[in-house]
Amino acid sequence: MNFSAAGLLLVSVAYLSLLFGIAWISERGLLPRKLVRHPLIYVLSLGVYAGIWSVYASVGAAAETGYGFLAYYVGISGAFLLAPVLLNPYMRIGRAYQLSSLADLFAYRYRSQWAGTLVTLCSGAAILALLSMQIQAVTSSASILAPDVSPNVISALFSATVVLFAILFGTRRNAHASNHRGLVVAIAFDSLVKLLALLLLGGIILFSVFGGPDALQLWLDQNQTPVVDMAMSIDDASWRAVMLMSFASVLVLPHMYHMIFSENPSPASLAKASWGLPLYLLLLGLPIPLILWGGQELGVTTAANYYSIGIGQALGSPALTLMMYIAGLSAASGLMIVSTLALAGMALNHIVLPLKTPKDRADIYRWLQWVKRLLIALILFLALMFHETLGKNLQLSILGAISLTGTLQLLPGALGVIFWPEGNRRGLIAGMLTGLAIWVTTLMLPFSGAANLLVWLDSPIVPNAGNWHLFMFLSLGANVVMFVVVSVLSSSNSEERSAAQACSLGALSRPQRRELLATSSADFVRQLSDPLGQDGAQREVERALLQLKLPEVEYRPYQLRRLRDQVEANLSGLMGPEIARDMVKRHLGFKPMQRAAQDIRYVEGALGDYQNRLTGLAGELDNLRRHYRQTLSNLPIPACSVGEDGEILMWNQTMERLTGISADEVVGARLATLPPHWHQLLDDFNRGEDVHRYKHRLDLRGQPHWLNLHKAALSGPDHAESGSIIMVEDQTEIRLLEDELMHSERLASVGRLAAGVAHEIGNPVTGISSLAQNLRLETDNPDILDTADQIQQQTRRISNILQSLMNFARSGNHAPANRYEPVQIRRCVQESINLLSLSDQGLGISYLNACPPELFILGDEQRLVQVFVNLLTNARDASPDGGEVRVIGEADGYSAIIEVIDQGSGIAADKLDHIFEPFYTTKPTNKGTGLGLALVYSIVEEHYGNIQAESPAKGPAQLNAADSPNPGTCIRLKLPAYEPEDTPAAYSQNQRS
Repeated sequence: MNFSAAGLLLVSVAYLSLLFGIAWISERGLLPRKLVRHPLIYVLSLGVYAGIWSVYASVGAAAETGYGFLAYYVGISGAFLLAPVLLNPYMRIGRAYQLSSLADLFAYRYRSQWAGTLVTLCSGAAILALLSMQIQAVTSSASILAPDVSPNVISALFSATVVLFAILFGTRRNAHASNHRGLVVAIAFDSLVKLLALLLLGGIILFSVFGGPDALQLWLDQNQTPVVDMAMSIDDASWRAVMLMSFASVLVLPHMYHMIFSENPSPASLAKASWGLPLYLLLLGLPIPLILWGGQELGVTTAANYYSIGIGQALGSPALTLMMYIAGLSAASGLMIVSTLALAGMALNHIVLPLKTPKDRADIYRWLQWVKRLLIALILFLALMFHETLGKNLQLSILGAISLTGTLQLLPGALGVIFWPEGNRRGLIAGMLTGLAIWVTTLMLPFSGAANLLVWLDSPIVPNAGNWHLFMFLSLGANVVMFVVVSVLSSSNSEERSAAQACSLGALSRPQRRELLATSSADFVRQLSDPLGQDGAQREVERALLQLKLPEVEYRPYQLRRLRDQVEANLSGLMGPEIARDMVKRHLGFKPMQRAAQDIRYVEGALGDYQNRLTGLAGELDNLRRHYRQTLSNLPIPACSVGEDGEILMWNQTMERLTGISADEVVGARLATLPPHWHQLLDDFNRGEDVHRYKHRLDLRGQPHWLNLHKAALSGPDHAESGSIIMVEDQTEIRLLEDELMHSERLASVGRLAAGVAHEIGNPVTGISSLAQNLRLETDNPDILDTADQIQQQTRRISNILQSLMNFARSGNHAPANRYEPVQIRRCVQESINLLSLSDQGLGISYLNACPPELFILGDEQRLVQVFVNLLTNARDASPDGGEVRVIGEADGYSAIIEVIDQGSGIAADKLDHIFEPFYTTKPTNKGTGLGLALVYSIVEEHYGNIQAESPAKGPAQLNAADSPNPGTCIRLKLPAYEPEDTPAAYSQNQRS
C-alpha cells in the first residue's frame, strides 16, 4: 500500500496547519481561559518528552530488550513523583528571576556568562542528535508509504516545514508575554493525538488481529519465542543508564525544561503533573507489546521500529496507516518545534547578545524577534546536515543514547544549583569540559564513523551498541569528580556566594540596603534609555511598575530597589541573566556604601512567604519574630525605626493614628518625604545628639500637641547595623490639664487682686463722682462747673481702667480646648468691622476684609471678635482721614496667617518690643489704657497662636515706602488652621516627593 508524495505532503501540512490554528485561537482568547489554563492541558503538553520514541523507537526497543523499553518512561516518572523536592525549587527560582532556560539558570547561579554559553553549546551539540532522530523517523516512515520519493527530499521538506511552523509558533507573541499559551495547547493536542492513535491501534490489534484477550493468551502460549515472550534481558547497567538519563531529562533537556518551568501556569499544575505525567506515559507504553506481537503475527516486513506503519499496511487499511503516520509526524514535529524554540532562546541570550548588542535601539524587540527566527532556521538546518551526514546511518536508539548522554553532562551543575552551594564556576566549567571531552571521543566520534581514538590506542574496550552505557557512566563520573575537586580547591567570589544562597533550598537571601543613584522611576527610564532606547526603557519600567503594583511615579528607596530587581528579572527573561545583570549594574548603580546594612523590609517579606514552610526550630524562631513584631506594632506609644541613611524601617499603628500617615506609604521611604512638620521634627531629632526632647509643641489639624521624644540606638553587641528607634509620647492631654490648673490658680489670684483693687479704688472714685455731680447742682460759676466736668471725666476714665483690669484678669492663658468650635475668620473680621461702624469715630476710614471664606481656626468666636475689634480700633486711630485698613488672611500649611495693616505713622523701633505689655500705650494722654494689646496677646496665646508687630508695614498690601510720612504698621497673627476630622489632608509620599 503506497501513497503519493503530494498526498503525504498535503496531509503533513494540513496537520501542522491544524496545530497552528489551535495555537492561534488559543492566543487570541477564542478558547475558554479555564480550558487553556487547565492542569490537564499542562500535563498533556509534557508528553512532548516522548517524541518519536512513543510511536516508533519504543517498539524497536521492545523487540531488542523486552520490557527494557519502559526504562525511558520509568526514570522521568520517578523525577516527577519527587517534584516537591526536586522540581519545585527550580520553579521557584525560575519564576523569581525570570530564568527561562537551563543556560539562564547556570549563568545566574554561577555568575558566569561562560557557564551559560557552555551550557548552550553542549545542549546544541547534543540536541542535534535528538533532532536527527526525529527527522530519520519521519523520513523512514514516509519512505515506507511513498517509496518512490527520495529520502533526502522527504527530510528536506519535513525540516523546512518544521522551520516555518516553529517560527510561526514561537516568534509571533509579545516579547513581554509570560509564556506561549497557544504553543502549550497545541502540544497538548499533539500528545493527545499520539496517545489516542496508539491506544486505537492497540485495540484494533487486540480484537481484530488476535480476536480478543483470550485468543491473544492462546497465541502467546503457542509462540514461545524470546521476542514474543518479551524475555530478552537488558543488561543491568544499560537499564540503569537509560533510567538515569530519563530521570535527568526533566532538568537537562531544553524542551523539557522549557515546558516544565517556563510554560508552567501555576505551582498547582506541577503538583497535578507529578502523577499525571507518569499516568500518561503508562498509557503510552501499554499498546507497545501489542504492536510488537501484532507485527509478528501479521508478518510485517518493515523494521520493528515501524511496525505501527506496517500493521496498517498489512491490514489493508489506508486510514489506519495514515493515522499512525500522523501520530509519528505529530510526535516528531512537536518535539522539534519546542526543542528548537528553547535552544534558539538559549543561543540568543548566551551566544548572540554577548557578542553583539542590538544597534537599532528604537525597536530592540523586533531585532530580537528576527534574530530568534534566524536562529531557529539555523538550528534546524544544522540538524538536517547532521542527519544527512551522520544521523541517517545510525539506529534510533543510538541517536537517542548519544543525545541524552551529551545533555547528561549538565546534570552535576544543575543539581549543584540547589543542593550544593559550595560549587563554583571553575568547578562547573572544569567538570563540563572533562565530561564533554569523554563524550565526544568515546561516543560522538566513534558512532559517527569520523574517528575512534580507542581503536587507535588499542583499548580493550571499544564503543559499540552493547557497551555505550559504560562510556556514559565514565563521562558523567569524570564530570562529577572534576566539579567537586576544583570547586573545593578554588574559592567562590561574593557574587557567586550571594547567588548560591539565593538558589539554595530553604535559604533566605539577605540583600543590603543601599541607596540607588536613580532617585525616581523617571530616572530609571532616562538611565535605561542608553542600552534599550527611550521606548524600550519606558516599556520595561512601566511593565515592572505594573507587576509590583506601584504608582507611575515612584520615589521611595525600598520600592526603587524592588523596581530595580524586577526590571533586572524581566530583562533576564528577554536577554539572559548575565546581560541583564551587567546592563542593570552599569545603568542603575548604587551609591558608594559606607556601611553594610541588611534590607530588613525584604527579609520580612521573604520570611512571610516562607511562613507555611518553616518547621521545627526555624518555625519557632519565626513565631518569636512575629510576636515581637506584633508587640512593636500594637505598642500604645507611637514608635518608628530609622536607618542610618534616614530610611524609615518601621512605623507602628499608634504612629499611624498620631500622624495620619499609613505605614504602607512611608516604610521604605526617607524622613525627608514626610510632611514638612513631621520631617522637621523627626529628622532634626534623629540627627541631633539629644536622646530626649520634652514638651515639643507641634500643631496638628488645627490643634496644638505637646510631644516628648525619646531615641535609642539600634546597634549593639549582637546587632552591628546602625540606626535608631524613635518613640513619641503625646503629652497633649497632660499639658492641657496642667495649663487649665495653672489658669485656674492664676485666675483666682488675679481675680482676688482685681476685686480688691476695684473695691478699694471704686468706692472713693464713686464718692468723688457723686461730689462732682452735687457741685454742679450747687453753683452756676462757669469755672466751678468746668472743674466738675473734668472731675467726672477723670472718674469715668478710672472706672474704664478698672473694668479693663477686671477683663484682663478674667482672660486665661489657656482656655479649655474642648470648648472651641470651628470659627470662620472672615466672619469674625466682618463682625468687628460692623461693630466699629456703629461708632461716630473714624467715619473717614475704610475697611477691606480680604480673608478667604475657607479659612477656619478652632477657637472662641466672641473672644476672637474682641481681638479684631481691638486691633481694628488701634488701626483706625492710627490712620489718617481717608485712609484704609486692610485685613488679609491666608493658609500657610497647618497655620492661618492674618495681617491687620494700617496707613498710619507707624511705631518707633524702640517701642515695638513693649506694645504688648500691660498699661503700655503709644496713644496720646486720655486716648488709651494700655491694656487692649495686652488683652489681644493673652487671647491669641489662649488659642495657641502668636502675634507680632511690624513697622513700617511690608508686603503687597502696603504701598507706602519705609521712608514715607505714613509707613504704616502690620500686626500679624499666626493661629493653628482648622482641618475637619472627616476630611483629613490626603498624604501621598510620591506626591510629596
